[in-house]
Amino acid sequence: MMKYKANQTRTYDGEGFKRRAACLCLRNEKEDEVLLVSSSRHPDQWIVPGGGMEPDEEPSVAAVREVYEEAGVKGILGRLLGIFEQHNQDRKHRTYVYTLIVTETLEDWEDSVNIGRKRKWFKVEDAIRVLQSHKPVHAEYLCRLADTCSPPYGPVCCPRAMDSKSPHYVVCSVQDSELFNR
Repeated sequence: MMKYKANQTRTYDGEGFKRRAACLCLRNEKEDEVLLVSSSRHPDQWIVPGGGMEPDEEPSVAAVREVYEEAGVKGILGRLLGIFEQHNQDRKHRTYVYTLIVTETLEDWEDSVNIGRKRKWFKVEDAIRVLQSHKPVHAEYLCRLADTCSPPYGPVCCPRAMDSKSPHYVVCSVQDSELFNR
């Protein structure tokens, strides 16, 4: 299903979730620093770069496109951390979240020129604290990063205990070239 908004096409899956993709942009393979961007709605708040998927766009392609537009970076796409669901009275999103090791940082990029978006490197633990108050699902992406490793056969995501206030998500595991939903 698709909905059209000015300058944007929103795509939805069969269950009515808006299809989104995002990347945790990491400074290097140590995965101890992450790049956050200022929110377009609340410029004083930091968020993980990501956004809606285009019709027929693969999640990994959308994730790379979104970080290029929002954060002005290019890099090496890494593992899928998970597929996170957020649903409440305001929104119903399903977001594919990947890691990306940054290899190139643009001086000027689309969102810095068009809307004045900023970017800033944070230690992962500091980014979690910054995000918890206004974007708890984004903080959960980073908690997931801390819970995963990067073995040669792909990621293994370990489920976390959730209470009723936690974002709901479906955790994916890639092992031996198969994708499983948990």
